[in-house]
Amino acid sequence: MSVSPETLLLILGMCLVTFIPRFLPMLLLSSRSLNPQLERWLKLVPPAVLAALLAPELLTSKGGAEGARLFISPDNMMLLASIPCFITAWITKSFFGTIVVGMAALALLRFFLG
Repeated sequence: MSVSPETLLLILGMCLVTFIPRFLPMLLLSSRSLNPQLERWLKLVPPAVLAALLAPELLTSKGGAEGARLFISPDNMMLLASIPCFITAWITKSFFGTIVVGMAALALLRFFLG
C-alpha cells in the first residue's frame, strides 16, 4: 500500500497543529511560577469542560428533525444513572469508581426499565 506525498503532508500538518498548542505553553511556562489566582482558575477548566460535554447527553433527547430537546423526566435513563455517579464522585473522588458505578447503574436501568 502506497501513501501519496499529499497524504503524508496532511498527516504531518495535523500532527503539528495538535502538538504545538500543547507543547508551547509547557515550554514557555515550565520555568515560571504562575499567579496563584490563575492556578486556581486553571484547576477549574477540566471540570468545566467535562460538565459542558456531559450536560447535553444527560439533559436532552435527540428528537429527529426538531433536533435535541430538553428531557428531564423519570424516563431519562442517562439522567437517572448520573445520580449515583455524582454521589460516588463526590464521596470517593475516584474517577474509575465513578465510571464503574455509572456503567452498572445504566446497565441495571436498561435491564429493568427496558
